[in-house]
Amino acid sequence: MKKFTSFKNYINYSVIGLITVVCVILSLSGVLKASTAILLEEIAIKIMLAVSLSLVVGFLGELSLGHAGFMCVGAYLGGKVAAILAAPLGNGILTLVAALAVGGICAGVCGFLIGLPALRLKGDYLAITTLAFGEIVRTIFLNTSEESFGGPIGLATPRFNKEWFYVICFVMVLITLFVIQNLIRSKHGRAIKAIRDNEIAARATGINVTRYKLIGFILSAVFAGLAGVLYSYTKFNVSSQIFDYNYSIEILVIVVLGGMGNINGSIVSAVFVTFLNRELANILTGNLAVLKDIIYAVILIAIVIYRNAPALKGFREKYNIKQLFSKKKAAQESSEEAVKEEN
Repeated sequence: MKKFTSFKNYINYSVIGLITVVCVILSLSGVLKASTAILLEEIAIKIMLAVSLSLVVGFLGELSLGHAGFMCVGAYLGGKVAAILAAPLGNGILTLVAALAVGGICAGVCGFLIGLPALRLKGDYLAITTLAFGEIVRTIFLNTSEESFGGPIGLATPRFNKEWFYVICFVMVLITLFVIQNLIRSKHGRAIKAIRDNEIAARATGINVTRYKLIGFILSAVFAGLAGVLYSYTKFNVSSQIFDYNYSIEILVIVVLGGMGNINGSIVSAVFVTFLNRELANILTGNLAVLKDIIYAVILIAIVIYRNAPALKGFREKYNIKQLFSKKKAAQESSEEAVKEEN
């Protein structure tokens, strides 16, 4: 049982690592399409955003709608550093590491500056404050000069080699999982979950609530900033219009869809939502493009209803994957016992 629990803790690392290795082999064989590599980049970035937001929304129990704002900070500041260093250092790993460092640190500083007063708020007030932060950041970059951050035109950024950039993105996903999962499984993670379950009781037991809220908020902002830097490397131009409140809500939908406080669920949900968006955009072209958002919303609503409706609880328990595997295992054990009895 202990070995199974240990394996369960590392199953997401194994799956992501295996997928990356398979994709590298396909790429070396010339089978992996450029469009698939770009899709893998998008999936990796969405996983980073979903897992980092899950730390605040799922484990800390705070409603934040400013994740796109932290991503915007990372994309612009990290992208600017990459654009400056690309000429003297080249568009290589050193430039990427420097851009990631600047983007992540700047997003973390913004998380601290916003989190310190905002995390004293609760519920809708915190959501409104973080949403306002995201809109303020987006508007600031939108109104900059073309020489600094591009203004309305957007910031020109170097594009990394798109044949292999998805590998770097998945390495960053593994780093994100390593940091956040180890935090959650530590004594600090237990303190964070105690705050989510009952803040008053947690405070009464001596837990520094403000400190742990800040830790969660800052870490979440740092990884959103890192995702923003990776996003800037997937494009030749970064526009602040992308990072509006709809983007924050989309990330929140991924977290809710995967299950609050469920990291593996957030990963699966991020893959599904990104793939669904891409396929709907490819299928619904021309006049049918207006139906994309409607169909997308209907599918998500149907999934949320299926996962949470009390009337479907019996159906979910009977036909979920875990139950099907347990039935298959029980059937195998009974057949093995029957063979032993015959012998």
